[in-house]
Amino acid sequence: RITLLELMMVKVSDKNSVTSEEMNVFVRHADFLADCFQKKCGAVLKLTAAADVEDEEALVTIRLLDVLCEMTSNNSQLEHLQAFPGLLETAVDTLRLTHLAGKQAVNIFTATHAVTGQEEISHPAVGFKSHLIRLIGNLCYKNKENQDKV
Repeated sequence: RITLLELMMVKVSDKNSVTSEEMNVFVRHADFLADCFQKKCGAVLKLTAAADVEDEEALVTIRLLDVLCEMTSNNSQLEHLQAFPGLLETAVDTLRLTHLAGKQAVNIFTATHAVTGQEEISHPAVGFKSHLIRLIGNLCYKNKENQDKV
């Protein structure tokens, strides 16, 4: 699943080589990806426990967020995902929970807290909060209704 999401990420990121037919496929799959993210976003919070560093569900959720960020950076997919029910609320709630989890334990979600001495920890969840903020920002871009919700 992670490899498939990484392949999707590469294809979505390369806006020059995407045909209109491929873009339509991405829009149709955007609902599925957003729904999966909503259902699995809590799995990332399990990463605060050291035993779950390799939790596959959490890694899939992190990749889902990356793909959603890229999809919402593209205008043809943005409007569709801005209207997706509950996606914005889930992103905001997950951001709150990751912020609280970071205060209660070692904050693995931000790069500034992932440095110990001279070496940097390459934890898969580093940057998760910034990607949530990017998704929230993209969902609110030129959308008054979503801006008012936030």
